[in-house]
Amino acid sequence: MKILIMVCLLVLVGCAGAPPAPSYVEVKVPVTVPCKTADVARPAFVVEQLPIGSPIDTQMRALRAERHQRIGYERELLAANEACK
Repeated sequence: MKILIMVCLLVLVGCAGAPPAPSYVEVKVPVTVPCKTADVARPAFVVEQLPIGSPIDTQMRALRAERHQRIGYERELLAANEACK
């Protein structure tokens, strides 16, 4: 009887020491990636090319044209910035 108890205990101890099967867990970690976009060229603004002492109507036309240039330039910058997100 003692031998049977010893055999059962040895069998139980042998099963308890078996290493558990490995379990794999997928972990998603955000990784920073450098942004690679083409450089946006700064346009030659019209007002910078005006001679000093230009008539007021020429200055106003240049300012209106520069406003449209700046809007286009800002849209290009925003598009390049959005490409990095």
